[in-house]
Amino acid sequence: MGWDILIGVAAAVLACWAALVAALVVLRPKGSLLTEALRVLPDLLRLLRRLAADPALPRGVRIRLGLLLAYLAMPIDLIPDFIPVLGYADDAIIVTAVLRGVVRRAGLAAVRRHWPGTDDGFAALRRLTGIRDD
Repeated sequence: MGWDILIGVAAAVLACWAALVAALVVLRPKGSLLTEALRVLPDLLRLLRRLAADPALPRGVRIRLGLLLAYLAMPIDLIPDFIPVLGYADDAIIVTAVLRGVVRRAGLAAVRRHWPGTDDGFAALRRLTGIRDD
């Protein structure tokens, strides 16, 4: 009886992981966007920290950003680095998805206000995340 539950839980965890990997494949940056993501990474990490510390942003946004920063600090990746393309890109993909949500809730002005890099870097960030002027 106990083995049935253990096997069921293991199958559910495996199915959730497979669904997440499939979602990451769909959301992954195309072409040179991954290169741009790596180029703006230091500024992006400072942006995430600044946004997470901004008390003017909604609490849900700050919680998501805090969880994202904790995930990025973890030594264990969601997708191991030995998997081609996605192994190294999983962090960039997850950051992109979270930033899209932050812009929807907090607005482009908040992201722009906290951006520590150059205007070219911000333009690269906008291309990466699909952020448009509204």
